[in-house]
Amino acid sequence: MAYNEDLEKRLDFALNVFPKSISNFLSKKKMFGGLAIMYKGKMTVGIVKNDLMVRVLGSKMSDILKMEAVRPMDFTNRPMKEFIYVAAKGFETEEQLQKWIELGIEHAQNKLQNNQ
Repeated sequence: MAYNEDLEKRLDFALNVFPKSISNFLSKKKMFGGLAIMYKGKMTVGIVKNDLMVRVLGSKMSDILKMEAVRPMDFTNRPMKEFIYVAAKGFETEEQLQKWIELGIEHAQNKLQNNQ
């Protein structure tokens, strides 16, 4: 198992609650030895082993990194800009998982808006 497939099922279920204006533009892509959920080609959230990977706006990183179960994504042995890992304790409930997904989609939407 390269990544947590049960978490993938939870993500699939959670993504179904988004309106079609968002869900129609979501896709999956194998990345980082795991799985990434893309919104219009931009990474939002993903799974690396048993961790949830989340893209977070730079302006929110400081506060997010203070949260329990959150650490910088260090896939390359150096923190990656605007990427975090969330350990299982940080997404035990569906509400917690939903909030991480919303942060990831917010990041993608912001990047797309600023590139127009």
